Amino acid sequence: MTVPLDDRGLLLGDGLFETVLAQDGGLIRLEAHLDRMAAGCAVLGLPAPDPVEAEALMRRAAAPLGGARAAVRLTLTAGSGGRGLDRPLAPALRLFATAAASPKPTTPARLVLSQVRRNDGSPASRLKSLAYLDNVLARREALAAGADEAVMLNTRGELACCGAANLYWISEGRLWTPALDCGVLAGIVRGELMAGAQAAGIEVAVARSGPEALARAEAILISNSLIGVRQVSSFGERTLATHALAERLADLI
Repeated sequence: MTVPLDDRGLLLGDGLFETVLAQDGGLIRLEAHLDRMAAGCAVLGLPAPDPVEAEALMRRAAAPLGGARAAVRLTLTAGSGGRGLDRPLAPALRLFATAAASPKPTTPARLVLSQVRRNDGSPASRLKSLAYLDNVLARREALAAGADEAVMLNTRGELACCGAANLYWISEGRLWTPALDCGVLAGIVRGELMAGAQAAGIEVAVARSGPEALARAEAILISNSLIGVRQVSSFGERTLATHALAERLADLI
């Protein structure tokens, strides 16, 4: 597929994406991903893509990998438009999919605190939009520090998320996670983990907390659709041991 130079996703980040885990011939949690994209389209004032077309594109992209574990990305742009910010009255959306091998991490994650802030006042902070530059910069910080992920605070200095993952911590037998209005994407695995923990009798709490919550936490976890739930072995200079409740939570997904 060729993307023209006047594509609004390319020029303005006007669009959305979803990354779906492909495994053993299946597209894991596909319906939930397409529902989230449709909800994002409603926020952006765009028509939602046809689910049948979207699935066909994703399966076609994953096919050359022969059933191997893969990340399949579905990208939706607002299509072509003239110069400036205003969309055409009837935008012709552009939808395409790509796929790449994605082995599951086998070791705990190392985290650092990012200097990049999450703009909790922007609707885009709760969307998988194509404007992901803050996340790119945060991830660069992490890699430069020899870490796997960077913890992002919002404009009020509260914990929000990682560059490409939701964030959790365990304290006093509870599972804690930042509230959505901290500028947090409503992660699909996040929702599953919270529901699964509650069903298992584990208390779940959403919070507005600063980074000191991670400094005193018994354990830290991160999650997304590709990695599932992953324990954290270090946050900055702090080392964390394997935690039984964290292992139990990871096994829920």
